[in-house]
Amino acid sequence: MSEHRRITGRLVIATHNPGKLAEMRELLAPYGVEAVSAAELGLPEPEETGTTFQANARIKAMAAATAAQLPAFADDSGLAVDALDGQPGIYSARWAGETKDFAAAMAQIERLLQERGATDPAQRTAQFVSALCVAWPDGHLEEVEAKVDGTLVWPPRGSAGFGYDPAFLPDGHTRTFGEMTSIEKHGLPPLGLGLSHRAKAFVKLAEICLA
Repeated sequence: MSEHRRITGRLVIATHNPGKLAEMRELLAPYGVEAVSAAELGLPEPEETGTTFQANARIKAMAAATAAQLPAFADDSGLAVDALDGQPGIYSARWAGETKDFAAAMAQIERLLQERGATDPAQRTAQFVSALCVAWPDGHLEEVEAKVDGTLVWPPRGSAGFGYDPAFLPDGHTRTFGEMTSIEKHGLPPLGLGLSHRAKAFVKLAEICLA
């Protein structure tokens, strides 16, 4: 097994999603890493042909690292609903369509849950999953994955966060991710609780790659 590699200097965040970019920048800020996004560099979005979150994170990180000739950090994440056999999963963003209409995507999930008779909280369990990958231009990879368990609520609650956050109630809490501040959701202790899937994955990555 190869030695782990530290992130130093400039890093490309391989995303064109403003919400993800903001979260990743907040997570990286305490480590003094200069982060620039793939969108800011004008890099194209690669086709995500992987069949797992980890595979798609790897595709995005490697494409950005190769194009920018800098280390690149990518996330692939999504919502996996148990009663829907893990859907939308890696297709979470695609369910929102070209216009990124996550209100419509949440409504679609609710319709499917109702069709399956999943009205009790015990039948509405789900996980947010985050796979992170850092790729270097020479092909070196560092990869981690984490998840957070919860229950889907209807109607969605809160306007904070992005994506499916307003419908997701993390286990042990009374507020959805959409009702939590960014610091509460993904800020790391002592400022935040590090609740989100992305925060949990980032803690793993930080142990490997960040001082």
